[in-house]
Amino acid sequence: MRTALVGTPLDIAAIAAEVSAPTSGALSLFVGTVRNVNDGRPVDGIEYNAYAPMAERELADLASEAARRFGTDHIVIEHRTGYLALGDASVAIAVAHPHRANALDATRWIIESLKQRVPIWKLEHYTDGTRQWVVQGHGHGVVQGAGETDAGDATHA
Repeated sequence: MRTALVGTPLDIAAIAAEVSAPTSGALSLFVGTVRNVNDGRPVDGIEYNAYAPMAERELADLASEAARRFGTDHIVIEHRTGYLALGDASVAIAVAHPHRANALDATRWIIESLKQRVPIWKLEHYTDGTRQWVVQGHGHGVVQGAGETDAGDATHA
């Protein structure tokens, strides 16, 4: 089991290989990527920021909790920080388990919990040159000044 907050591109193949085990009949892999539109606005990139000590601790707690809930220690969670262009991977979650239902359920539980609990914020960069903080589950932040907004509370990928 491993978690990390990283500033370099995610190596998806290495993450998947890390959880593989002869005892596992299933490997579930989720990769979140930067898409080109959000709420109808054309996006050309996203900047991810985090309060690293808290985010790293919360990622580790999520992995431990998932291991207990779903019965596997074969879990890797990595999340990027910094500016990412369209198509770049922002988060990768790999879970291996003897049974596919547990692997799939664990992967979904981890990404949904990560979005609710881990203090990672995203600043969307639009093709018109403006930027806006995005608040998870609350839409966009309040506009403050020339093309940038303030999200207020925590959000993430």
